[in-house]
Parts: sequence; C-alpha cells; structure tokens
Amino acid sequence: MKEIDVIIPVYKPDKAFFTLIDKLENQTVPVSKIILMNTEQKYFDRLIYGTPFSEKYGNIYVTHLSKKEFNHGDTRNRGVKKSEAPIFVMMTQDAVPADEYLLENLIRPLEKKENAVSYARQLPVEGCNEMERFTRAFNYPEMSMEKSSKDIEKLGIKTFFCSNVCAAYKREVFDMLGGFVKHTIFNEDMIYAAGAIKAGYSIAYAAEAKVIHSHNYTCMQQFRRNFDLGVSHAKHSEIFSLVTSEKEGFSLLKKMTVHLWKEGYRRTIPAFYVNSIYRYAGFCLGKHFKKLPAKLIAKFTMNKEYWEQDKRINSGIKFR
Repeated sequence: MKEIDVIIPVYKPDKAFFTLIDKLENQTVPVSKIILMNTEQKYFDRLIYGTPFSEKYGNIYVTHLSKKEFNHGDTRNRGVKKSEAPIFVMMTQDAVPADEYLLENLIRPLEKKENAVSYARQLPVEGCNEMERFTRAFNYPEMSMEKSSKDIEKLGIKTFFCSNVCAAYKREVFDMLGGFVKHTIFNEDMIYAAGAIKAGYSIAYAAEAKVIHSHNYTCMQQFRRNFDLGVSHAKHSEIFSLVTSEKEGFSLLKKMTVHLWKEGYRRTIPAFYVNSIYRYAGFCLGKHFKKLPAKLIAKFTMNKEYWEQDKRINSGIKFR
C-alpha cells in the first residue's frame, strides 16, 4: 500500500477541527503524516491549550506562518515539500470525511496512469439552506467521471473543475508540472488541473469519496468570493479564455429555478435571483479589476493580503 500524507491549510480552527483529524486517523487507508500549514500561531495555540494534542496525534506536523505570508498556492507548495509520500491529499479545515472509506475511494482513480489528480464529492452540512444543497448536487453529482482535453468542447469550464477541499495528487506528476501556481488569489486547484490536462493528463472525479462541506454564504460573501474568482480568471486568461464560465452559471440558474419551484421552495426563488446577481456582479468586476481603483478592490476582495503580496512582487521584492 502506498504511503499517503494529508496537507491542510489552517486558520482560526475551532473544536470541530478535532473531528476532521479523528476521522482522518480512522481511515481504511492509513495516513502517514498530517501536515498542517497554520496561519497565525496564537489561534492554534489557543485551540490546543490544555489538550493532549501532541501526545494523541504523533503523526501531525505543524508549520506556523503569518497572515501576510499566506497564499493559496505557495502555502500549499510549502506543505507538499514537507511530504515525501508518492500520493498526497489536499484538504481544507472545514471538510469532514463522510466515512472511513474516503481516502480509499479517493486514491483509487490514481491507479490509472493518465489520472494526475482525483477530487472528492462534497455533501451538504446538515441544516444548510436548499439553494446550497442543490448547488452541491449540481457541482458534485452521484456519478464519477474522468475529464481530459477531449472533453473541453462538451464540458467547457467543468473540464478543469477540481477542488482542494479534498483532492489527491500524484507527487511525481505534481513535481513535473511545477506544483501549484505560486502566487494566486484563489483557484490554485483549477489552474493546476488545467495545466495537467494541457500536459496530456486526466482529472478524476471520485463520487464515492465523500466529504461533508458546504456554506450558507450571504450575498456579500458570494460577491467577494466571486470577485476573487474573476480576478483569478483574468490573471490566468491563458487558461480561462479557452472556455466560458457564464454558460455553467446560467445552467445552474435554470436548474435551480426548476428545482425550487417543484420542491415547494417557490418563495425562495427571488432570494436566489438576488444572490445570483451578487455572484455575477462580483465575477464580472473581478474579471475587470484592472479598471477599478485600489480602494474598491480592497472593499471587494476576500483576500487583502494577496494584493499586498502583489505589490511586493511587482515592486521587485522577492516573495517567499
């Protein structure tokens, strides 16, 4: 059995984080190392104070960094460098394995030579709203699939879709492709997937590998998230200019409307349309961020530290 490490960026974890760790420690495929890339040590110290954390979890390795240092791509790359496993799994701190077979089902598609990465299905958290519940089902269906360059015409942007909420990577391919883009505001997983497909590899969606993960975002949170997504698309036009995201968005709009109407959530439809307007406005503004003043960008983004790093890079200061 191949050695597997799990890498998790962490920021302000709460007690629910222990549930994630405990479930990872009880998988049918054992984890060799759990590598935590923690932002701001004080929050992590506060969580584990008075607990037997170090004694209980002997395979956990924690690296602390400041908020100014964090970057979606570079921080994950640094975590990968602390692993020597031939397969590593990227997760986020708010995703919880649905069962003990998560890792077993997640890495199975990587047995195929052509698959570079495999990502898990995301199931909604109990009590999440119906719009988010349907969105999870729309983005993470029951049927597994493998996507390659031949699917671009049919699937469009979905060809490159991959999520580091829970995804397994072949280390050899990862190193050969240069890892995640070092400096990115968001979307490092899709940018990597697009590069892998361009290099002739496939991306596997493993529907049998399941994590519990969803959000009840407010309209403004959706706006900011999609603003950063639009920035990512603009900064990586060499990838995203080949496909359109709007088509996928309008497909969700139509299917969600039908679902809410049929399932008796008709009063929710106006709220969904308002939410969709916020999403689309954020995405469009993000794609045209170069035309916006710095003050507006600071208000619209979820990741102000990214723009500070961007200034340092563009001014010639080396980014670690």
